[in-house]
Amino acid sequence: MSIRLGANRYGKSESRVVRIVRDTARHEIHDLNVSSWLRGDFEDAHVAGDQSAVLPTDSQKNTAFAYAKEHGVSSIEDYALALGRRLLEASPAATGALTRVEEYAWDRISVGDDARGHDHAFVRRGGDVRTTEVDRSRDSVQVVSGLTDLIVLKSTGSQFQGFLKDDYTTLPETDDRILATALTATWRWSGVDVDWNSTYAEVRATLLETFATTYSRALQETLWAMGRAVLESQPGIAEISFSAPNKHHLLVDLSPFGVANDGEVFIAADRPYGLIEATVTRDDE
Repeated sequence: MSIRLGANRYGKSESRVVRIVRDTARHEIHDLNVSSWLRGDFEDAHVAGDQSAVLPTDSQKNTAFAYAKEHGVSSIEDYALALGRRLLEASPAATGALTRVEEYAWDRISVGDDARGHDHAFVRRGGDVRTTEVDRSRDSVQVVSGLTDLIVLKSTGSQFQGFLKDDYTTLPETDDRILATALTATWRWSGVDVDWNSTYAEVRATLLETFATTYSRALQETLWAMGRAVLESQPGIAEISFSAPNKHHLLVDLSPFGVANDGEVFIAADRPYGLIEATVTRDDE
């Protein structure tokens, strides 16, 4: 029987990097969660215990912190591109580097009548988290941008009817329901000559507007409409993928109390939930 080492990689996960920009009296904050992995010819480390080709994960962590200062964080995509490039330079045995970055948003605290907010006091914004994943080899690079936990709800404008039924089907059809999800979306770019910050804002706005204005016959149809709208408005995006848990809102029976419930009081059921996943892509991808 022949036994060999299969695919492998190693790295440092979830380094919490906070970069404060103090170039002026009005500070900026970039709050990041950084993970990186190296892949390549690391067989000897596994089968012979030889670590001579292994750049320690601690060095990967240190690079993440140092590059937050040396390279800056104009966007998480530019930061991840630079970090992956540096890790490949530092590890001759590596054939590729994967860098994943999440950014947590902070808003300036409002003080008095100043609409600009405080120069150096912030409040953590709830809701969605911006993400990127950069996969770099010696001769190519792929950038995927995205967001996670974009929690959206529409109180009408959604139905679910005409579905397949069998002996175990109890779900009633409805022509008016709450549609809610905590959306994760990732979009793959066809190149790297991109204004990362402005396009992120544009894609996010397109997703929200399409969700709000599309009459939904199913969450699947809503995801299709959202993906199509993004690809139509962003020619540099090759494909967009979604993961959308259906956050069910169930009408509460108030009849035992002699109270009518005409679609006004619901229980938000956190589990189990339907999970809808889809990718919308261009024909030539």
